[in-house]
Amino acid sequence: MTKPLTAIYVDADACPVKAEVVKVAERHGLPVTFVANGGLRPSRDPMIRNIVVTGKFDAADDWIVDNAVAGDIAITADVPLAARLVENGVHTLGPTGRPFTPQSIGMAVAMRNLKQDLREAGEIKGYNPGFTPRDRSAFLQALDQAVRRALREKQEKD
Repeated sequence: MTKPLTAIYVDADACPVKAEVVKVAERHGLPVTFVANGGLRPSRDPMIRNIVVTGKFDAADDWIVDNAVAGDIAITADVPLAARLVENGVHTLGPTGRPFTPQSIGMAVAMRNLKQDLREAGEIKGYNPGFTPRDRSAFLQALDQAVRRALREKQEKD
């Protein structure tokens, strides 16, 4: 079996768009790997792989970074993980469809760190906004665009 042009990796702990990832991946014939510390539902689909990691706090993040290569796609809400993936040339999206790019990742990391400092100082609450149908729709569109871009870029290299 030849390696597919592009693979999708999902930081699956608390990921609200797993079904959407599968939907887009099926449309394009791409394999999906869900990586989590536990709690993944098994799938009979041969294009879906579940990896359950144990051990240290960032074990899932480390597994994704070690396995995703330039031109692959990753889904994560974890900004430090996104920074590591973007640095490696991986097309990276948040679950709301927000792309993490070489141009945007620096600001994303800075905002994440600022908010963490403000939460620790008690200046702001640690609540994240609710996930909306609009977020889900934006994610579907962004993932489809990312897949098309990744496939085009990999084909141009070959």
